[in-house]
Amino acid sequence: MPNASISVDLDEFDRRIIAALVEDGRMTVTDLAQTVGLSKTPCQQRMRRLIELGVIRGFRAIVDPAKLGMDHVAFAEVKLSDTREKALNEFNAAVRRIPEVEECHMIASSFDYLLKVRTADIRRYRAVLGEKISSLPHVASTSTYVAMETVLDASGHARRGTKG
Repeated sequence: MPNASISVDLDEFDRRIIAALVEDGRMTVTDLAQTVGLSKTPCQQRMRRLIELGVIRGFRAIVDPAKLGMDHVAFAEVKLSDTREKALNEFNAAVRRIPEVEECHMIASSFDYLLKVRTADIRRYRAVLGEKISSLPHVASTSTYVAMETVLDASGHARRGTKG
């Protein structure tokens, strides 16, 4: 897979394909071609190229966490006791194994990482924090911020009147 930090040259058709697939990743190639103004074969070739270049990294279902009973979201600041490369790699590898952690970002701030954690409720979050996150390699301290409402989620969809 190409280096993620290298940008790819995209033309207007490529951008239209990406926008259409972001909106509806399940559309057929025929519908996609019609949407972007290409015939089916060139559209399919461009889509395959975008996948091979790593521009399109995959297709997935976007589920409603509330319908799964997982609408509690908390953000945890994590400060490490050691920020040398080996310690960072150990933390990164371990945090990837916690299924409740939806996102993990290394931050340039007074703390080292910001985690987005999704659980069923505050009690379950407390258990995840105490048993899993605080036990990660090199964790010195954590601070938690509980989300009261999701205004815009990672899929880019506005959410109205929903928790987490």
